[in-house]
Amino acid sequence: MSQQGIYLSPMAQRRAGFVEACGPLFGRLQLADSADTAAALMAEAAPGLLVIDLERFEPGIDLDALGALLARRAGAPTLLLCPFANARWLPLLNAFGPAAYAITPIEPERLQASVRRCLESSSSWAPAADVDSLRALLALRARVQAALDERDEEPTLAERLCQALVEWPGVLHAAMFRLKADGDLQLDAEQGRGPAAGLRLGTLLQRSERLLQVPLRHAFPGLLAAATGEPALLDTPEQAGEPALADALRAHGVAQALGIPVPADGPGAPRGALSLLLDDAGPLAPEVFATLRDCAGLAALGLRLIDMDLETEQLLARLTYVSTTDALTGVANRRHGEELLEREVRRARRYRTPLALLSFDIDRFKAINDSFGHPVGDVALRTVADCVRGLLRSSDVLVRSGGEEFHVIAPHTSAIDGLKMAEKIRHAVEQAAIPGCDHVTVSLGVAQLGEQESADSLTQRVDAAMARAKRAGRNCVELAMQ
Repeated sequence: MSQQGIYLSPMAQRRAGFVEACGPLFGRLQLADSADTAAALMAEAAPGLLVIDLERFEPGIDLDALGALLARRAGAPTLLLCPFANARWLPLLNAFGPAAYAITPIEPERLQASVRRCLESSSSWAPAADVDSLRALLALRARVQAALDERDEEPTLAERLCQALVEWPGVLHAAMFRLKADGDLQLDAEQGRGPAAGLRLGTLLQRSERLLQVPLRHAFPGLLAAATGEPALLDTPEQAGEPALADALRAHGVAQALGIPVPADGPGAPRGALSLLLDDAGPLAPEVFATLRDCAGLAALGLRLIDMDLETEQLLARLTYVSTTDALTGVANRRHGEELLEREVRRARRYRTPLALLSFDIDRFKAINDSFGHPVGDVALRTVADCVRGLLRSSDVLVRSGGEEFHVIAPHTSAIDGLKMAEKIRHAVEQAAIPGCDHVTVSLGVAQLGEQESADSLTQRVDAAMARAKRAGRNCVELAMQ
């Protein structure tokens, strides 16, 4: 054969292997160890075929030089040999010009077939999307966008994305891996159809969480993409060097596997990856890589929106807590207590159920502060609040209504039951040990809501009853007058 060719690889062993496998296919085969050497050889005579083996080249260093070689080819036959763990090369170099590709490692027979096909073509045999394929890609992107726009919790974003991806023609199985807060990877969702309807990646990979620790993390494209941040492509399941994995994929009709990283918000590890298992081993057009990259970007945006929603919910919960809770004791503050009492008054009146309000005050609290200091006074307030809170029912609410004064809102409680509750509180506080000042006591008032009574009137009556308990010698309970 009179065709001339140039094979470019920085690795001497790879150059020798290519000569052994494909040398006889060329009339003359020249070898280059750098892009500059290949450019010089091309300047002497344009080869019939340029083969660029991308193993050991780095996109951040070598992209411009290799892209310049493609640009000089102006559509003439070029074959890229791309490592399956770094398929990012394909869309990057396609920006400089069309080129055929084969994924490595590759058997000599398949490599020879790819070289022959390029040699027999008068122009670059490069994958291209036809009109139907472009329409399918547009539909795919629209479905992914719709999955992002749907903000309901069920199904989850990952489940909606997998459903959108698996509807793309040729996809047998779609999955989404997501990086967790602890830095490891989990299978968020998966969807299969046809012969892969029963495929479960958790079974295939032997677990669904901590996936960066599984033995197959170097071989399965979805895991590779999530771990490295680079697209990974197997155009035959056997390329990963894991026979059991290849057999399992083949058994479900899988001919090609692709992993697309879901990018991070900034520098750092990706947020996860999209995994696609395809029923055809044909080459993927540049438009496919571009669309899937967009889909992964949309997935990243969706995850960020979910994070923002969660952050907003947490912030609102924190603001609600701060605005309704007494910072020292952790019980309801006065303003929130007044709102809760108004609500319980309306409920009691509507359903004609009893409502009791208790008021209590720590006896001689000023003396505690004066004698032992305010830090001990704070401890006394917290201890009393914790002691009382431990005696209340889930429906009762403890409110700090003043400096050392508290209220207890007790729904479905009559005056008699309120007196029993107050006596229990009085006895428990009297027995509670207060670090720094031994013991304290409380004086309590109890009132039951009258038939036409307002929350303000109920509060005034119970506070008056508590004041009588103070005058009666403290550490006792008084029932409010009607």
